[in-house]
Order: sequence, then structure tokens, then C-alpha cells
Amino acid sequence: MLFKQALETQLERWIADVREHANLPVRLRLWNGSEFALGRFETPDVTLTVRDAAALPLLLVPSLDNLGEAYVQQKIDLEGKLSDIINVGYGFSAAAKKAAGGMLAKVAQHFTHSKQEDKAAIAYHYDVSNDFYRLWLDPRMVYSCAYFEQGDEDLATAQLKKIDHILTKVRLQPGQTLLDIGCGWGALVIRAAQKFGAHCVGITLSQNQFDLATARVREAGLEDRIEIRLQDYRDVQGQFDRITSVGMFEHVGKDNLPGYFGRMRELLADDGVALNHGITATDPDSGEVPMDGAGFMDRYVFPQGELPHIGLVLRTLQQGGLEAFDVELLRRHYAQTLHHWAENFEAHRDAIREMVGETRFRIWRVYLAGCAHAFTTDQMSIYQVICHKAGRQADTLPTSRRFIYDTTLGR
Repeated sequence: MLFKQALETQLERWIADVREHANLPVRLRLWNGSEFALGRFETPDVTLTVRDAAALPLLLVPSLDNLGEAYVQQKIDLEGKLSDIINVGYGFSAAAKKAAGGMLAKVAQHFTHSKQEDKAAIAYHYDVSNDFYRLWLDPRMVYSCAYFEQGDEDLATAQLKKIDHILTKVRLQPGQTLLDIGCGWGALVIRAAQKFGAHCVGITLSQNQFDLATARVREAGLEDRIEIRLQDYRDVQGQFDRITSVGMFEHVGKDNLPGYFGRMRELLADDGVALNHGITATDPDSGEVPMDGAGFMDRYVFPQGELPHIGLVLRTLQQGGLEAFDVELLRRHYAQTLHHWAENFEAHRDAIREMVGETRFRIWRVYLAGCAHAFTTDQMSIYQVICHKAGRQADTLPTSRRFIYDTTLGR
């Protein structure tokens, strides 16, 4: 009884503090029917319902991690437009960070990333079901940042443009060999074989991706040009004229990046070209995502995921024996991609909830919308880096960046 009274007193102080300093457009509704305005707004955008007093400890320190935990565990409910809910979540977290003197900003995480651990982590995230991803991705099921060249493309067009942008960047030519590390459901290797005339190997650790990518290659009649493997990048043998890695190196681990890029160098032909496309941290020290969202991501979305700053990417790439010769920021493109995914997810919310259950539905709903906000506001970023083996003669380098936009290549 005394503990409950103390908690309620703490809640009253917290409500007054939030109303005074954060001024959020939120109506707080407690399990006993009591309601409080957390800002000076006539019509709040979001209603936050606390379903049980057990949620209060999480709410009183409203980091992204704690808010996500309370929502996923159905201890709180949130009503309102999804974009408003995410904005409010960041507002709560910013206030919590300020109250904690900035201590929520960085929480270092390090994982061992053994082959067994990485395979399990990939299975957790990607093997939900192919039908699940099919509901909110584009028809090719490209699960990475699209390329909105004009800004008004639909998602399917922008994803195809992204693939062509990558294959043009690496100057893929007919008859060349291409290794795609983390091939997903096979969209890039299929395009590389069909349009650019390449011979491709695509590798993934996801059984579901392997099965569907293999079926799609067979349906396209490209079995003589494409091989899909259920394989770790550390086990690949041979050499390839071109290597692409799209949305995969986030699973490698910051400490393992020199080895990852070193393995890429070993697999690359002496005159070959590689491209790494991956999400990065905006913290120069490669700390975790701001306002303590890393715990939620590791626990519910991307087990053992780690994001390096672009500076660390370039340094470890050089340590691995590669030289970067073009770096492109795609943050605006990923924000737009994620908005499309979140909208598609909302449009199919009933079917998704029935397919995966309430808990997983809530995880992915808040994850997609939260990431859209993070990329929009420079909380997270993403880069494409073109590279080749270090030590090459200067006259082997491109004289300009014109080749990146030469869409006649490969036709």
C-alpha cells in the first residue's frame, strides 16, 4: 500500500513536470479512469492509456526502450495517427534524456558474432514468414533503402532504380561474375543476370529467403546464371569480378568490420569493384542509437545488430585492404522508403495482426514508424561506399563520377 502511494505521488510529480517542460499533445488515461493532459493543447493528438499500475516504472523513465517495452507487452495502448505517436515517443524520450543528464544517449553493446549466433539472429528477423514481408514490401520484396531519383516514384519503381543504381555504380558488364552478400529474396541477382548479363552467386543465412529466391530464379529461367546459397560470407570461396553487400553489414559487428572487409578483399578480383550499402550511426563514436532505443532493437527486432559511424566504416575498410573511391549518403531516400513501408503496414494491419499475433504486430509497427522518424531527423543514417583493392595505380581510377549515372551500361 505504501509503495503504491509512493508510486502515485511520483506519477503526479512526473505529470506536472512533463506538462511544464515537455508540453506534449497527449492525453494520459490511467487504469482507474483518471485522465490528465500532458500539454497545453485543447485537442491532444495522442491518447496514452496505462492499462496497469505495473507499467508505471517504465513510464516514469520513458526512454525509447522503456516505451517500446511497455507497448509491446501491452501494458500501455496508444491511440492516434502513427506519425503523431512516434513524435510523442521521441518527445518523451528527449525529456527523459534531459532529466537523466544525457545518460540515456549512449549504451555501448558488443557481441561475439559467431557463425551460429549470426545465423540465429538472421533467422529471428527474416524468417517471420515470406507472406508477412510480402504484405508491406514491394513486389520484388526488396528489404533495403530504395532510390527515389526524382522524389515522386512509387516504391516498386524506386526499388528497381536502387538496384540499377548499384549495378551501374560497380560498372557490371556482361559475362562478369557477381557475389551478392546477403541476397535477400533474390531481386538484385535476378536483375544483374537479366539486364546486365552477369553470372551471379547470392548468399543468405535465412532459410525462407533461400527457398523463395531459389524458386524465383527457377521461375525466371536463370538457373544457368544464378546460384543461391544458404551460406555465411566467411565460408565463400573463389574470386568475383564484382561484389555487392546491401543491408547486411549491420549484422557483422563493429569489432569484426576489418575482418569482414578483409574477406571481401580476398573474394574480389584484382581489378574488381565492390559496393557496401549499410545503415550507420550518426554518433561519431559509433555509440548506439540516441535516447536508449538500442535495447528495444536488440531484444525485439535485430538481435546483435551494431551500427558503425561512416568514419569507422572507412577506417576499417582500409584496414581490410580496400580503398573507397565514392561515398553517397542516402538518408533522405531511406526516410522515404520507411514511410512507404509503415504506410503499407498500416494498410494491412488487420491481416498482419492475424498472421503474426498482437506482440509481433506491435514490435514491427513501432519499429518501422520509429525508424522512419530516426532517418528523417538524423538519428540514424545510411551510406553506399564503392571500393576496390587498395594499392592500385592512379590511372586505373575513374576520372569522374559520370559513370555512376550512365544508365546505358549493361544494356
